Amino acid sequence: MPNYITMRRLNLIDTHLAMMLPYVASAFGTFLLRQTFRPVPRELEEAAAMDGCGPLRTLWHVFIPLARPTLVAYGLVSVSYHWNNFFWPMVVTNTPDTRPLTVGLALFAKAVEGGSDWALVTAGTVIVILPLLALFLIFQRQFISSFMHSGFK
Repeated sequence: MPNYITMRRLNLIDTHLAMMLPYVASAFGTFLLRQTFRPVPRELEEAAAMDGCGPLRTLWHVFIPLARPTLVAYGLVSVSYHWNNFFWPMVVTNTPDTRPLTVGLALFAKAVEGGSDWALVTAGTVIVILPLLALFLIFQRQFISSFMHSGFK
């Protein structure tokens, strides 16, 4: 309810921004990145400062490359979760133009329930899943390596 009230006060109902804005900050993402950066030695930051790097350059050239597998894994998990989200987009959208594919597919499956053309619903489901599958296949190596190195210090 608080998210909906905030979106309504900002006049963002029935926009793509209303679907994305509540998910900008994530407790899971914060925890995951904290756990990734925690074992990084302080000497790396000090060495970058000795080489003349400022804070942003140190972040970009030292810490981000170290966390790339974790960032890819978090990105894939986050995109997958939000891609399959049904309830929030259904609440904040009113027109078919702003609804995501998953909501449209659910409404399509409900509309054909009387005649139940399950072949069409299954084809629609495969089409909706293809972008996530393609992302996973492209970033598979980084995704797997983030979990392989998560226990090592």
